[in-house]
Amino acid sequence: MTAATSAARREQAAPSSTDEPGRRQPRPHAGATTSTPDTHLLGASRARPDALLAGLHGLAAGDAGRAAARAQVIDWYLPMSVYLARRFGGRGEPLADLTQVAAIGLIKAVDRYDPARGVPFASYAIPTIVGEIKRHFRDAGWTVRVPRRLQELRPRLAAAAGDLAQVLHRSPTTQELAARLGVSRDDVVEAQRCGTAYRPRSLEQPVTGAEDLRLIDTLYGTEYGLDAVDRRETLRWALALLPARERHVIGLRFVGDMTQAQIAAQIGVSQMHVSRLLTRSLSRLRHAIQADDADVVHGAGRTGLTCQVVGAGPSDGR
Repeated sequence: MTAATSAARREQAAPSSTDEPGRRQPRPHAGATTSTPDTHLLGASRARPDALLAGLHGLAAGDAGRAAARAQVIDWYLPMSVYLARRFGGRGEPLADLTQVAAIGLIKAVDRYDPARGVPFASYAIPTIVGEIKRHFRDAGWTVRVPRRLQELRPRLAAAAGDLAQVLHRSPTTQELAARLGVSRDDVVEAQRCGTAYRPRSLEQPVTGAEDLRLIDTLYGTEYGLDAVDRRETLRWALALLPARERHVIGLRFVGDMTQAQIAAQIGVSQMHVSRLLTRSLSRLRHAIQADDADVVHGAGRTGLTCQVVGAGPSDGR
């Protein structure tokens, strides 16, 4: 081997002065067919992706050369998107998810970039990728879904609180924050509270200062409202089993708070008859409810039964 041949081979193996250090060179995708100008474009891009980006904008969407050039540009700048994703690590979202979101932002930047504007691609791509990552945190990072207006108000609220604290030399009040931001006081309170919805505390975490006590143990309590709902629904079902006249009398007595004499005058019967109607109706209700509690009457019999206690239909003569 001559000295001239050895020197030529060393010159071919040496990296070009325009190559970026540490950057692997992209290769055309296998099977991609390009025209003669596209082949020249791909060859020129082995040093830098600038030629690809310049020519990518002018190629048709269905051109095979455009697809290959687009893939090379994305492959070239993919380490940049990974680096940006790592900057947001440790905030509650898996790094693998953030890396994928950053790659989506990079793809959007490549597709929307216009080299005719004269802006470097990195200057355009970095805000696009970071914005995509922030949107991911805003839309998918909350454990409890919070309205977008409150999500967007939280950072404004933090900035306004810092500015007012410097001016007032104290912590601003809720009303002062609302006036500064031009929102209602309730919006400020909701925005401050929604911070716990992003990553709420675990109910299994131990309570400070107490042995063998978890947070869920301190939240126990009897919810009487739930029992009342079941009792009302049972009573509604039992009332639907009564004749219309008896439902009407019960409504006048216990909802309208009328005396037996007033009920008798309204429906045109004697007070003694009203007393017998009430006694019979209450006995039927008591029996139906006890039977339901004993599972004698199944839930299927209660489906779809409704009643109007007050203002029931005309008397059925019973």
